[in-house]
Amino acid sequence: MKFAWKEDGKRLLVVILAAMTMALNIKAFVRTGGLYPGGVTGLTVLLQRISQLYLPFELPYTLVNVSLNLIPVWIGFRYIGKKFTLYSLVVILLSGIFIDVLPDHALTYDTLLISIFGGIMNGVAISLCLSVDATSGGTDFIAIYLSQKKGVETWNLILGFNVVILVTAGLLFGWDKALYSIVFQYVSTQTLQMLYRNYQRQTLIIITDSAQEISDAIHAVCHHGASIIKAEGSHAHIEHDMVYSVISASDTKRVMMRIREIDPHAFINLIRSTEIAGRFYMKPKD
Repeated sequence: MKFAWKEDGKRLLVVILAAMTMALNIKAFVRTGGLYPGGVTGLTVLLQRISQLYLPFELPYTLVNVSLNLIPVWIGFRYIGKKFTLYSLVVILLSGIFIDVLPDHALTYDTLLISIFGGIMNGVAISLCLSVDATSGGTDFIAIYLSQKKGVETWNLILGFNVVILVTAGLLFGWDKALYSIVFQYVSTQTLQMLYRNYQRQTLIIITDSAQEISDAIHAVCHHGASIIKAEGSHAHIEHDMVYSVISASDTKRVMMRIREIDPHAFINLIRSTEIAGRFYMKPKD
């Protein structure tokens, strides 16, 4: 596990900012609105509220959150990437400490506003983590392990986990909070999809006379392969080559620039791919 001071220093600053953003979101929105985020964070908040109701003391956020993350963190170190897991652990520890230390501060008591803006803030915090190859912990470790190492679709598993949290919260503390939590999680997901595009796929269909050069450029930029198909225009019956490739949305801008450098007259059709089956290269976690 090697460290580069400039790159890792920047990475650490972003991770600290993400942890602070998560903590402020919990203190200003989640607790004020009585909401439940998804994943281990939501389970931690739920267990804290159960302790307030049934125990003579409140469980500290950091203690509960770190305990719940022990197995996911071990999975991260063992199977995903040591540096990736280390920065994620920094997020887990710092966000917990900030939450336990910072005072509660309500910006509004309107639950709908809390759900919307809290969801936006949560999405921003998670996207900050992902932008520097870290995560907020918990189910993210398990999802990455199952999807990248085992090829298992994890969406339904995470959804089921969140449903259990919300149903339990609804039974114990009222269904209005559980339903507003769905709004919170939906807004958070939409914000994350808008800000972080690495897991989104784009299909490139390129009509060009420089097919091999463009295929080589795609591989050089993002390590994805391409298929070259002979094509013929239906009107003029002029033969061209068609390059077909699927890339990560985060690589689209760089790939498009290289294509234009090679063939300024290339016809490019960019299509959002909602689902793919088969092998797709993902940069490994460090």
